[in-house]
Amino acid sequence: MHKDDIRSVMEYTVSAADRIIDLTRELVSIETPTLETHTHSAIHEILARELQAIDFVSFRKSGKISGGLFYSRPLERRKGQDIQLLLGHCDTVWDLGSLEGDVPLKTEGDIIKGPGIYDMKSGLAMIVYALKALHGLKIKPSLLPVVLVTSDEELGSDDSVQLIRKLAGKSSRVLIPEPSYGESGALKTSRKGVGRYEIRITGKAAHSGLEPEKGVSAIVVLADVIKELSSLNDFQKGVSVNVGVIEGGTRENVVPASSRALVDVRVRTKSDALRIDQKIRSLEPSLEGAKIEISGGIDRPPMERTPGNIRLWKITEEIGRKMGLDLKEVESGGASDGNFTSELAPTIDGLGAVGGGAHALHEFIRSYSLPERTALLALLIAESGD
Repeated sequence: MHKDDIRSVMEYTVSAADRIIDLTRELVSIETPTLETHTHSAIHEILARELQAIDFVSFRKSGKISGGLFYSRPLERRKGQDIQLLLGHCDTVWDLGSLEGDVPLKTEGDIIKGPGIYDMKSGLAMIVYALKALHGLKIKPSLLPVVLVTSDEELGSDDSVQLIRKLAGKSSRVLIPEPSYGESGALKTSRKGVGRYEIRITGKAAHSGLEPEKGVSAIVVLADVIKELSSLNDFQKGVSVNVGVIEGGTRENVVPASSRALVDVRVRTKSDALRIDQKIRSLEPSLEGAKIEISGGIDRPPMERTPGNIRLWKITEEIGRKMGLDLKEVESGGASDGNFTSELAPTIDGLGAVGGGAHALHEFIRSYSLPERTALLALLIAESGD
């Protein structure tokens, strides 16, 4: 890309900084918890309004269990033109009333706080203004930019994963302005895969004083299961198996007939995902007469550092260098929809604002980062797909 284009894009986003902030604040002011599906259409309407101004046509698809999907593309397109996917989500982890409660929308110097501002409503504003910058400067990307905003990312993307995969499979690359890696601003070229399991143990109840030998303790079996699960941890390889919730028994004088555990799994590679899944599914009860039921699985595959992801990172790093930014890459232990797209197309994640506190009461962004990260996104969109 010519240095004059880089300078023009950076000047545009700097001049639009207040408007990017205003749109971010407007999006944050509309609370959109994942499960409050009726709240999401207002975000879709704002995005459609903003993108219509630059000749994008927008579509909305109702969700089966979510607030639905928002899709937008340029009205003008060439037949057979290759596409690039700009992917985000509008749902948050915050309950309705958070704005009036513990997480108000407020500005403190260059910090702007609010529910979902970092994860990832500022990223949605960035998508809009990256596209506005290119439109305003009459820079036409060789890859057609299409926008997909989902409303169930925070709960696993069950409703949207099919369309995400379909579009990623047709895309030359995927750009995701999820939050950067904290205040370092690092981009995410890989993410761990995530698995969630529920393990239920059925034993046999008995009086713990009169005939304990006739009982089969589901809690003892669960304790042995937990030891086996813990032995699967290999932090050096990036494998973690965490038993986060346990339940069992009814009274202290009854041999427990049932117990339950909820397990979180994080893995760095597909091979480890398969191995750990097989290990969990092959668990056997340690006491005769007990039964184990296992449900769940790996619901987001690892976003591995594929050759395509590395190439896209190198392009991003070079654009950043020309902008005067010293960009870094990291692996994230958390997942995003990039875990799905990376299997199908080169993906760069964490392009969003610099900030911190995702899902925490102090969630915030640094306002200075919005124009520079928006410019980076715009220049990536404009970069040739060759």
